[in-house]
Amino acid sequence: MDYLREIEGKRSHDHCYFHKKKIERCVYVPGPVIVGGGPSGLAVAACLKSKGVPSVVLERSNCIASLWQLKTYDRLRLHLPKQFCELPLMSFPNDFPTYPTKQQFTNYLENYAKTFDINPVFNQTVISAEYDRNLGFWRVKTAATEYVCRWLVAATGENAEAVVPGIEGMDGFGGSIMHTCLYKSGEIFRGKKVLVVGCGNSGMEVCLDLCNHNATPSIVVRHAVHVLPQEMLGKSTFGMSMWLLKWLPMRLVDGFLLMVSRLMLGDTSQLGLDRPQTGPLELKNLSGKTPVLDVGTLAKIKNGDIKVCPGIRRLNHHTVEFVNGKAENFDAIILATGYKSNVPSWLKERTMFSEEDGLPKRPFPNGWKGESGLYAVGFTKRGLLGASMDAKKIADDIQTCWLSESKHVTAFARSPLSQS
Repeated sequence: MDYLREIEGKRSHDHCYFHKKKIERCVYVPGPVIVGGGPSGLAVAACLKSKGVPSVVLERSNCIASLWQLKTYDRLRLHLPKQFCELPLMSFPNDFPTYPTKQQFTNYLENYAKTFDINPVFNQTVISAEYDRNLGFWRVKTAATEYVCRWLVAATGENAEAVVPGIEGMDGFGGSIMHTCLYKSGEIFRGKKVLVVGCGNSGMEVCLDLCNHNATPSIVVRHAVHVLPQEMLGKSTFGMSMWLLKWLPMRLVDGFLLMVSRLMLGDTSQLGLDRPQTGPLELKNLSGKTPVLDVGTLAKIKNGDIKVCPGIRRLNHHTVEFVNGKAENFDAIILATGYKSNVPSWLKERTMFSEEDGLPKRPFPNGWKGESGLYAVGFTKRGLLGASMDAKKIADDIQTCWLSESKHVTAFARSPLSQS
């Protein structure tokens, strides 16, 4: 390919290049390169395949959906009904339960990749991706390979790296401190006092899992949080919300959700779980903060099996001092403090993505497309449903460009100039 020869020519005149780690090979990809082999990347690859557009998926781990397979706890299930979590072009099996288990979901993803003949290149950590304006191509570099492509899809998502907060005294705590990405089961904490930091869905469910394994958990709640029942009036809370939003404004739907939640769960502020002033759907829409869907944790808090604590001031040896001045001994701390995007660490582009949080600057539903053939999927803060919506848009857009460029190539091949 002419562009590969041009790149090699540029390298030969780059005095700094020979002092860097050598790229062993350069690969031209006729279709897009998709960085990330999770559900978002697979969804784009499948949509492209259905339209006759080839792609290459680069995955840093040794399996697809590595977050799900390697960094989630054993009891995890989808928090939303399966019909809201399926990827484009393939439904979940009919015999799957309403809320599939972690293993069922990963099996679905494996079958999805097999069905659409998606074969990611594993153990390929992207070091940098930069648009070469002279060539008109993206140059995507891993440790030993440089991929050259016309289109680049960032599919590493909003959960690429664990967020580990700096807490004063962590080094001297003496007990186990782990992020939930390393937590599998409460079995190893049986009989121990454990503090869970973070009151999102993961933090709440880890507390429940610890209770079920005869540990004594406490949970740090620093901010107001919406806790909703997972189901209400015989339907999933999420499904009910989506149905009501077809007919009613968001403010009225939020009011309905809070009224039913109060009837079903009681006044959560009495348990140390104050609600935000903004309704759950409006808050999700404005900030991306997801309400907690209760799967049994609230009952454990009510009967005293789980204690609610305020924010942490500092740690001492096996002791946690809270912002209210009280201190308590703990054997271990689990950080349910979430994840963040890692796009700024490898994408050499500052127009589409924010350097601050690694998310597209343009809000949903307009954050999926950038300039020069750059796309983003899995950054909507709307879960698998949002990723599927963006995957379809990306595939449609790339197909249009693909067909247009193919016509130009065909026309040139048939012209007298190409035969002279």
